[in-house]
Amino acid sequence: MPDSGPHDDFGQYLTVLPGWQQFVASTSRTTMTLLTKNEYDALSKEEKYDYDDDRLDHHGRLQVVATSTVRRTVTCGRRLTVLNRGAISARRGLIVTGPANTGKTIALTQLGLAHELQDRRRHPGQDERIPVIYITVPPAATPRMIAAEFARFLGLPVLRSSNITDLTEAVVGVCTKARTGLVLVDEIHNISLQTRVGADASDTLKYFSERIPATFAYAGIDIEDSSLLTGTRGDQIAARFTGVDTHPFPYNAEWKALVAQLETNLLLHQHKPGTLTRLDRFLHTRTGGMIGTLSHQLRGAAVDAILTGTEKITKAGLLAVDLDIASRRKQPGIDG
Repeated sequence: MPDSGPHDDFGQYLTVLPGWQQFVASTSRTTMTLLTKNEYDALSKEEKYDYDDDRLDHHGRLQVVATSTVRRTVTCGRRLTVLNRGAISARRGLIVTGPANTGKTIALTQLGLAHELQDRRRHPGQDERIPVIYITVPPAATPRMIAAEFARFLGLPVLRSSNITDLTEAVVGVCTKARTGLVLVDEIHNISLQTRVGADASDTLKYFSERIPATFAYAGIDIEDSSLLTGTRGDQIAARFTGVDTHPFPYNAEWKALVAQLETNLLLHQHKPGTLTRLDRFLHTRTGGMIGTLSHQLRGAAVDAILTGTEKITKAGLLAVDLDIASRRKQPGIDG
């Protein structure tokens, strides 16, 4: 496997092993704390720059909250990995599906994180293990492209001369030896069974699931309404996969708790606790209950608060962070 330092760009991506390992390691890092005014004033100019840059990085990262969707995905996925341990064939899988921006990737990666941490607890010191693989399906994916995504995650060479059989056998060999127990496949909606290439790509994933003794978990946009579950191939997938639906959050107690939890993660010197909880209905109307849009709004406003020196999030500051295009289409005139 190629070595990767902490600052290598490719290590930032979950679709390569160093990036995934960095993601797992980041969960155990010490949480950054907010300095008091006296502590901040005592810093040198350079120290203040570094401290503020660390705060920008803190707010720039996606702060995960254990929503009901995340909890349901992790519970269902963990159950399946246990049930599949003794299965010789026809292992069952999981599909996380719903509209865009409703937290599918978050739920999928949190399942992977939970599995990886559990595997490390059960097998301490066995660094050669690769408990989790995470890939995304490229647009118009071919069977070889699917195999190449697996190979790239594992750090295996993908040469122009490498055919799909070579790639498949190499991937299966490494996964079997490394005791891979969970395979996460994101953007599964990029496979269409209505085309020959798409059908072949689906068959390639099925072949991997039969050769690799692991639980497969997919995530994609509105899978139940797509061609992926139609026809003979689709019926086979539907019969072997459990579904977890994601959706916009209604304005209820969970939404209020979600906003309150995100507010506790803020590191702003002038922000008054409770400001966002008093704006939770406004935030719901503005974001349409979309967890992805909410996260972008709050993190963007926090970054602006540091860069401008206001050090607090206000309603005006939230309105200054542009909505994504999809949210603007659904909520015309909301900024007015």
